[in-house]
Amino acid sequence: MKKIEAIIRPEKFEEVKAALEEAGYGGVTVTEVEGHGKQKGITQQWRGRKYKVELLPKLKLEIVTTSKDAAKLIKAILKSGSTGQVGDGKIFVYGIEEAYKISSGEEGEKVVS
Repeated sequence: MKKIEAIIRPEKFEEVKAALEEAGYGGVTVTEVEGHGKQKGITQQWRGRKYKVELLPKLKLEIVTTSKDAAKLIKAILKSGSTGQVGDGKIFVYGIEEAYKISSGEEGEKVVS
């Protein structure tokens, strides 16, 4: 099993969600987060004054899936989440050793499929 953690632009969420639905994902957890990458934020102007916004709003998507389905979900996020600009986000993939369904006690890959 794999855990896919994707940090995306908030304005791309609906497009990414639609692509994940088309790819057949089992479920997703979405968290509003803030952060920055190499660009260290952005400079904005308000009422003639410039100020730096260092932490930009992003969404973190967490998906646990079977190892065989991970690649197609990653491709769906890459394609639908990209604007081609700096700050589009990142995808991290982790191995999951075990998974349990609390309501039924089921375990293993059938929990996420």
